Order: sequence, then C-alpha cells, then structure tokens
Amino acid sequence: MKAWPVYEILDRSLFEDDSTPARAEWRQRAVTTHVALIGGFTPRRCGIATFTADIYASLMAASPDLAIDVYAMTAGANLEPSHSAVHATIADHDSESYARAAHMINQSGADVAWLQHEFGLFGGAAGDMVLGLVDRIAAPLIVTLHTVLESPNADQLRVMQRLIARASKLVVMSNRSRDLLMSRYCADADQIVLIEHGVPDRPFGRTAEYKAKFGFSGRDMIMTFGLLSPGKGLEAVISAMPDLVKDHPTVLYCIAGATHPNMIAREGEAYRESLKARAAALGVERHIRWIDEFLETEDLLDLIEAADIFVTPYPGAGQSTSGTLSYAFALGKAVVSTPYVHAKELLADGHGVIVPFNDTNAIASEIGALLDNPVRLLALQKRAYSRGRAMIWPAFAARCLDLISATQIRPLAAPAFVPVGLGGLLRICDDTGIFQHSIHSVPDRAHGYCVDDNARALMLMNRLGDEAEPHRTQLATTFAAFVQSAWNADAGEFRNFMGYGRNWLEDVGSEDSCGRTIWTLGATAFEGQTPGLRHWARGLFEQTAASALDFRSPRATAFAMLGADYFLAVDPHHAEALRVIGDGADHLLALFTQARRPDWAWFETVLAYDNARVPEAMIRAGMRLDRADVTGCGIETLRWINGQQIAPAGHFRPVGSDSFGLDREAPRPFDQQPVEIWAAIDACAAAYDVTGDAIWIRHASRAYDWFAGSNDRGVAVADPVTGTCRDGINPRGLNLNEGAESVLAYQLATCSMMSLLTK
Repeated sequence: MKAWPVYEILDRSLFEDDSTPARAEWRQRAVTTHVALIGGFTPRRCGIATFTADIYASLMAASPDLAIDVYAMTAGANLEPSHSAVHATIADHDSESYARAAHMINQSGADVAWLQHEFGLFGGAAGDMVLGLVDRIAAPLIVTLHTVLESPNADQLRVMQRLIARASKLVVMSNRSRDLLMSRYCADADQIVLIEHGVPDRPFGRTAEYKAKFGFSGRDMIMTFGLLSPGKGLEAVISAMPDLVKDHPTVLYCIAGATHPNMIAREGEAYRESLKARAAALGVERHIRWIDEFLETEDLLDLIEAADIFVTPYPGAGQSTSGTLSYAFALGKAVVSTPYVHAKELLADGHGVIVPFNDTNAIASEIGALLDNPVRLLALQKRAYSRGRAMIWPAFAARCLDLISATQIRPLAAPAFVPVGLGGLLRICDDTGIFQHSIHSVPDRAHGYCVDDNARALMLMNRLGDEAEPHRTQLATTFAAFVQSAWNADAGEFRNFMGYGRNWLEDVGSEDSCGRTIWTLGATAFEGQTPGLRHWARGLFEQTAASALDFRSPRATAFAMLGADYFLAVDPHHAEALRVIGDGADHLLALFTQARRPDWAWFETVLAYDNARVPEAMIRAGMRLDRADVTGCGIETLRWINGQQIAPAGHFRPVGSDSFGLDREAPRPFDQQPVEIWAAIDACAAAYDVTGDAIWIRHASRAYDWFAGSNDRGVAVADPVTGTCRDGINPRGLNLNEGAESVLAYQLATCSMMSLLTK
C-alpha cells in the first residue's frame, strides 16, 4: 500500500504558520459546507447511479452554495470522470482505488462523506472492499442503506456491522429497515434517519397524452420497470395475463428495462428469452410490450405517465426499497404490489393494492378489479399522487440538508490554558494503585492494575505542585510500592498485570511495560518530590536498567532511553545509563536507516502507538551524547510524524489505532487516543529545547487543543474541572470510558504544556 508523503498530506506552510495564505484559504473554504458524495453515478446504468445523480441535482438546486464532490463507482479499470460533477472515480475491484479516493476526500477537507451502499456495488465478499474506503475517511460518514437484510450471511453481517460502527448517521427509506437495524444489527436509534426515496414533481392526470406519445392509445396499460433479472417476479404477472386478456382484451403489459449487466455477462439474453417463451406458450405475447433498454430518467418518467397501473411483483420480502415504485406512486399511478418492505409501508392505509407473493390469481383479480372500476382506479391514483407530494425532490433535499447540517462537525474553540483538577484521577485510585480501566466513570475492578499505568501515575506525582497535597505524597508512595512489587528479580524483568486481589497474573511483562517503568524510575530519580523517593528510584533503576539492553521494540528502547536521560541529569557519568542511551540510539538509528524511504521517514515500516516518543528519545539522546546524527534523526522523524498528524483543516489528528501494523500505509484517522497527544507535546518540547524554534510550541499547543474539542469530531475529550479524560475519539464521537491511560495522558500533557509555556 502506498505511503502518502507528508508533503502530499500537508502543505508545509500549514505546519509552520497559522497566518499563511494556505491557512486563510482553508478558513474561507470552511464557510461553505463541503460534501463528498460516493456511489454509482451518471452515465452508469443502475438504480444507485440514478439515485446518486438525483441526490446531487436536488441538493445543488436547493443549495447552490453547497460544494459537492462526487466519487463515482466504476465497474472496471476506466477511472476517467465522465460527468462534470465527478471529482474522481473508484474502480470497484481495485483496493488502491478506494485508498486513493479516501486520501482525496481527506485532503479536500470535506465536512461530510455520504456513501450510497448496496452490496453489489463494491468489490470483494459482500462488497467488503468499500471498508477500505470508509476506514480511512476522517469526515463524519453518512451511509444510505439501500438494502437491509433480515437474514444476512456471514460476510454481509460483517460488512454491515463495520458500516454501522463507522457511520455517524444511517439513512433508510422504510420503518422496517430502521427496525431491522436496531433489532438485527444493534444500531443505535439516534443513529438512524428515515428519509423516503425522492421523486420527481410532475402534474397529475396526463395519462392519455403520454399514451398517445408511445402509441398506446385505447389500451389499458400495466407497467413494470427495472433491470431485468430473476427475483423481480415478472413470471407471476406474465402468468396472470391470460385471465386478464380474457376479460380485458385491450390490456397491455409493458416490461421496460435492459437486462442486468451481470446477467448479460453470465448468460446473455437467455433469461429474457425464457420470459418471452413463457408469454408465447400462454398465448399472450401480443399483449406484452418489451422495451429492452435502460431509459434515461425523463424518458422513464414519460413512460410511467402513460401507465394506468404499475406493478412491482417481487417474490420475496427482502426488497428494502424500490425507486421505480416511488416514482410511479408519486406520479399518480395505481400500484399493485407484493408485500415487500417498501411497498407495505408506502401503500398502507389504502394508498395501493397489496397481493400475496407469487399469487398469479390475486394479481389477475386485483388488476382486473381496478380496470373494471374506473372511479376506484382514479381515486387510488389521486391518493397516491397526494401522498407523493411529501416525497418530491425539493422536500427530499430539505431533509438531506438538515441531515448534513446535523452531521457536520463544528470544532470547539480551545479555551485559555488552565490547570486541571484531580477528582478524575482520585476516582480510579485505591491503596493498591491505579485501576487500568473504567466503565464510563466507574472503575472496572475486573481488569485490575498494571505497572504501565502505575509508573505513569508516579511520574505525574513528581510533576504536580504543592496544591496537590496531601494526595501527591500519599499516592506517590502507593505507586512506588506497586512498581517495586512489579520487579521480578528472579526473571530480571518487570511484571505488568495484577488482579484486583493483588495477585500477579504473569511473571514477565511486555518490553514496552518494562521500558516505561525504567523511564519512570529515571524520571523519579531526578524529579521525585522527596529525597527518600529519589534515593529509592535510583537504587531500583540501577538494579533494573540492564534489562533494557536486550529490548528490540523501538518504543521500549525509547522509553528506557528517556529514563536513562533523566538519570544522567543526576549522575552524568553513570556507565549503565550511558550504555542504555547510547546503545538505544544506535539501535534506533539502524532501524531508521533500514526502514527509511523517500516518502517514509520512520523507524519501522508500520505505525503504532506513542509514536512521537521515539523521535523524542533520539532528540534527548543526541543532546545528552552530543551526537548530531542522533539529534538530526530525531528532528527529521518528528517533523515527519507531526506532518502525518495535522489534518488539512489545521487541527491535530493523531495516528488512529486502526493504522497499527499496516505496512507503509498512510495513517487511518480512528480510533484516536489521548496518549498520542501527550507524546506529541513532550517530543515538541524536546525539539524546542534543541532548536529554540517557536514552531514546536505552536505544534504542541495545537496537539493540546485536541483535548478541548479542536479535533475531527468537535468534542471535548477532557474536563479541566475534574481532570478526567475520555478514552478517545472513534468515528461516531467519544469513547465514553475514562481509563487510567487517558486520564494520566491528559494530566501529564497539562504538566508538559505548563512547563513548555513558561520556557
């Protein structure tokens, strides 16, 4: 997968100065709502393409100032836009094409992305290649679900669940689809919006005029329209024709629409010929008119106007929506239909006639009864037309504009920098240590404790001021005791996870947890609040630091290097600390040399968590060891990772956890986690210390503003009054849990900003 260079992702001037013309251009663009509309599109011949084109036209007519970029699905490799509204095309079976489109949408600064979803429109199992698009889009996502299956197969269920997890809003066209989304797919009620299929606005009562246009004068005309394929139920209507012809010799059944392209590819016109053979065998071939072409919208509407009765005979209940049913209904046609979802709702309360599935006799009887009773037929047509006024495109567009407005993110302005409270931290601490997780704001005892969090918590106690007493001193002792207990002298490593009953759950923790603990010991040896705490930290650091020499993880190495740097501030000639920081710098430099590409200035071929800690460690090591090569590597990689983490609109967008482990891929936007903010601020502080360039303070401030709502969802992640913090941002907004890592990251980021702003 292509790794997008930082200079593609971001105009360099956006990173350097908020007052540049580039930033002014973004501010001007922000005045106009910008929508990325994704689906089939003209001149593609399918229902989704027609619907997407109609959405575009109706929205532009209702709001000419709206900016809409269309991303059109293509069946094949031809990616040349074929309509002036098409900004780019997406090849349905090309994964790179989906990734490129997502990149373009993110670069465009779109306020909202709106996807038209039908399983067959996209490549892969159940169309799962579309997930490669939605997983990469940062803007809030609206998904119109044209099909909601009651009994999906495993792949269909998987795709639907991912779409629901990614979408800010789900648009359906029937109450049944809404109910299924909640009961079968567990979507949230407030996520679902019902917007009926839009329809054209034409005058009522022009049937005779349009019959004459098509040469149908004097005929009782029944019509069905759509791409021809099994599953439309046409066999049932053709089989009903002998009974209809017997009592109504002028009846004509018009079947309009080309054969579905997939059918043509598999078997040519064999299916159409089988239907014609059935009609001939029944002796009704002269009462059926075949229009074998995909009609443009205006031609289709003209043909519908010529009909007396419109039939949608689908043989099963799974059909969620039917655009042609909506069109015929709103044009004032009497509708006879089987009871699939859309028809049952649209034709309720006497607005049409429902017949059982595959019931030839019922179809013949109900159509015949309408033809025998012109007064009833006209009344049904008028009721349909009247009901359809609420569905015409201007009304549809108004509801869509309301939805876009409600979905669009308006980032919160960051408040003035203030110190934060401790209530959120104290909530998750007891006399053992700090709990790992919370369920919303309630500590989750089931997951116990870990040395990762207790080490970070000890580091925080070192940095809080006197106003945090007596909690600061009491908690520092508690966290230090946890760290001490975590050291497994027999194994020569730190343990990590402890159960609520104070039982260790493992003998050896991960490299990263060990490295993070060594980092805290070095920091505490330097900045611990009491001589006793500093003395304890120094002793345990000397006992444990050698374990870092075998680390292979870049982050574990970086954590240990940061700890060694702190320790060397106390004892500049300490041999073990010098070895940890020197060997670590050489290891990271070797990794960087091996992984580096012109568009990938990083230590690995993948991104992970706490990314900025690695450049920070290199910058600190370079200063400590007076090695320009190490410092230069740190500055270069920090510029690169910072560039990856600035949204085109200028706010901070941390590397999302969905990015982890993807080889040389551009970062995915979600889920965003607070620990990345703290890491970015600390790394910028290191860069400022070595360069004195205020750009690093500006970037640290931009990152810190993420907590207050300057982010992709415009939500305040942290609360300065209590000092608590949510666990991050997902595609739909906040992760409402308030775990230790998040709370500590916010508290420590605040301490780092206070220190940086006073330099």
